[in-house]
Amino acid sequence: MDGGKLVARALKQAGVEAVFTLPGGHVMAIYDGCINEGIRVIDVRHEQAAVHAADAWARLHPGKIGVAILTAGPGATDGVTGIANAWRANSPILVFGGQGPLVNTRRGSLQEMDHVAVMRPITKWAEACYQTDRLAEYVEEAIRFALSGNPGPAYLEVPIDVLTGTVELDSANVPVPMSPPRLRPEPELIAKTVEILRAAKAPLVMAGTGVKWSNGAEQLNRFLEATRMPCYCNGMGRGVVPYDSPYFFNRTRRDYLERTDCVLLAGSLLDFRMRFGRSIPDEAKIVQMDLEATLIGQNRGADVGLVGNIGLTFDSILETMASDGVELDWSGQVEELRAQEAVEEEKLAVQLTSDEVPIDPMRMCKEVADFVDDDMIVIGDGGDIVAKAAKILRVPKNGAWMDPGPLGTLGVGMPFALAAQIAHPDKRVLIVYGDGSFGLNGFEYDTAIRFGLPIVGIIGNDAAWGQMMRPQIAVYGRERLVATELAPTRYDKVVEALGGHGELVTEPDQIGPALERAYASGKPACVNVMIRRDMDYGGGMYM
Repeated sequence: MDGGKLVARALKQAGVEAVFTLPGGHVMAIYDGCINEGIRVIDVRHEQAAVHAADAWARLHPGKIGVAILTAGPGATDGVTGIANAWRANSPILVFGGQGPLVNTRRGSLQEMDHVAVMRPITKWAEACYQTDRLAEYVEEAIRFALSGNPGPAYLEVPIDVLTGTVELDSANVPVPMSPPRLRPEPELIAKTVEILRAAKAPLVMAGTGVKWSNGAEQLNRFLEATRMPCYCNGMGRGVVPYDSPYFFNRTRRDYLERTDCVLLAGSLLDFRMRFGRSIPDEAKIVQMDLEATLIGQNRGADVGLVGNIGLTFDSILETMASDGVELDWSGQVEELRAQEAVEEEKLAVQLTSDEVPIDPMRMCKEVADFVDDDMIVIGDGGDIVAKAAKILRVPKNGAWMDPGPLGTLGVGMPFALAAQIAHPDKRVLIVYGDGSFGLNGFEYDTAIRFGLPIVGIIGNDAAWGQMMRPQIAVYGRERLVATELAPTRYDKVVEALGGHGELVTEPDQIGPALERAYASGKPACVNVMIRRDMDYGGGMYM
């Protein structure tokens, strides 16, 4: 058996169903092995897209690994952005990188470079394997590192002569991948948490990415039902609490944070989204739950740090409450916040029902929100339009919402959608695009067309990098506007030329019908919506 087949057998043993790649001679032996093992090989048009697709696959299958295969040199460097995005989003992926022959190391082989050194700062594990009979062992170790604790990417480089080398099968160990243990925090820390909760008057849960990787949604919702505590979600925590839960809120976070006296950070970091901890009052208690001890107390100290699986942590809190006879009820805070959210929603009504042309961006988002059902997978790929859509677009109950995550990488739309449609062929997949972000990986429509994936994208086209243009005007003035304007391009025609379905929309009442026609076409489709270009800056520079 050659090394490529050995790698594929190890991937199959780990439950891998599909790999994403752009073909390269250094790694073709793995493709051949995947054919033997019944693993789908999805070839894309740019290596960045291959890694983004692996990232999305992992997000859609918590507890499993997403896999990308990159050739050497520019193949590996093209994948760096995707790996970095998965690093910040804590997505467990395994990226294989090609390399020139081991026998010619440092002699100047085609595309030879030190890929491992490039990857180490943005991975949990980055190594090279130089022995064919140890390839499966390295694959298992890479997967174990990627899935353990706070998940993240792993990178494995294999020289071409190691991949094509042969071994006797009985001499090549193919280990069964280890499932990471699900740990619980110490009982005394759980007891301290319950004491803090008993004293709280206005607490909240901030549910983040760690809840998803813990598969902890069920336990979190049990905790909310038992305590009637308000909950907000960020990162990949969006959707872990259903939008119709009486304890889920999304419009009052800033106001409530200003007066809270206790925050349960459930797998949610105190990064720029929480102003590095400054969003929480100085006197408020912080209980921080996370999968990894090194994340406790980052940017601001926690009164209690609970390290372990977040779902099991919520179970432990409920068990201690029951054994101690503790009953908690913050339904008063919930009722007050619900009334406040209704007022905030009413303020948006004028924009959401606007009939103006060019189309009000919020009206476009409202049309999309009305179109989305509970079985769809929705992907946000953009800055301005996605920020607006997130205010009113509910996360589907039986589907998903995916966006780049805290690295803010544009271009994830179609790569994420490829993985989503392959993983869930029975679901409708929708991408909400900005016109700027479409330009980064829009050519992956070609991949969707080749594989017969009926993905639909809707573009909010204001012919600008809106999120950059407005602060640029505010700081430097309109007369110094530069590098932030685009053309009102017919992206729908680009998709048509590739073999898909395209429509241009200029009237707000045509957005919904255009989306219906796009899905009815049975093809990958693009609905290009011409929206109003807003020039006034409302604040919120990146920090």
